[in-house]
Amino acid sequence: MIKILVDAMGGDNAPAAIVKGAVDALNADKELYLILTGRQNAVENELKKHKYDASRLEIVDCPDVIDMNDVPTEAIKRKESSLIAAFWKLKKEDDICALVTAGSTGATIVGGQLILGRIRGIKRPALCPAIPNSRGGVTLLCDCGANAECKPAMLCQFALLAAAYAEAGFGIKNPKIGLLSNGTEEHKGDPLHQETYKYLSQMQGVNFIGNIEGRDIMLGECDVAVADGFSGNIALKSMEGCGKLVLGVMKKEFSATLSSKIGYLFMRKAIKRMRGQLDFEKFGGALLLGLKKVVVKSHGSSKASTIAASIANAASIYRNRLVPAVEEKLEKVDLNSIIPEGE
Repeated sequence: MIKILVDAMGGDNAPAAIVKGAVDALNADKELYLILTGRQNAVENELKKHKYDASRLEIVDCPDVIDMNDVPTEAIKRKESSLIAAFWKLKKEDDICALVTAGSTGATIVGGQLILGRIRGIKRPALCPAIPNSRGGVTLLCDCGANAECKPAMLCQFALLAAAYAEAGFGIKNPKIGLLSNGTEEHKGDPLHQETYKYLSQMQGVNFIGNIEGRDIMLGECDVAVADGFSGNIALKSMEGCGKLVLGVMKKEFSATLSSKIGYLFMRKAIKRMRGQLDFEKFGGALLLGLKKVVVKSHGSSKASTIAASIANAASIYRNRLVPAVEEKLEKVDLNSIIPEGE
């Protein structure tokens, strides 16, 4: 059995959407065993609405919830929350392989570092979502918000982490890695990105293709887009907003007149396919790369389908041995011989 923890109280739609997503994932994969952390009465009331194999699901009662207004470091110290209880179980119990949460991003990052811990040699964990691209595949964006300020060594490690994820999670061989900057020329960017470009170019075992611009992420010009958390978060939110704008405008225009409504009838299959290709949530949440076990952070507004996808993704990543793959890459690439100390 693959044991996965699910933070049942995390997110705007908890516990209803979280519980339904967990049940859907459980019913879809007979090898899953789920542990839901949260307020037991609330979780049980939601479970009564669904059919599932009760022998493969358990509940850990937790009285508190970390909300978006809590200071992460303080909340970890003073709250007996569903998220923190999940992190402690993930750390202490070897047979539990992953955690899925739609709760506070800050608390997830802090809990991942202070409780679970980083893979040896990793300086900082990074959030890495899968972005749908025009080629019908995905581009991994690493980092998208965990580290607003970075050093070149951190960005180089993000490249290694995301490359391992591309291979283990999506079967992409020798993934192409681009550095997100304000131009494709080697000299573009601030000193951080110029230095990082130099070091990435020297790294063996990394298929670095040079600088990329924001538009190249969804065009699929690379498999991995390396970014500092500040730039990556802006890029991610911009792409999400653009996708919603396109779909919103299409919906408005197709319902505007009788002729457009008739036209929609002939185009609805194509539109449905397009909606599916632009759906950011179908791959589940962002993987928090660099930790000792798999942690998937779903969007706070996640629906049941997104939670189910996040759980399925966590199970797949574990099956494909992501953490050992990262450790192997770190052994093969000696960053200390490329990057001066302090960089």
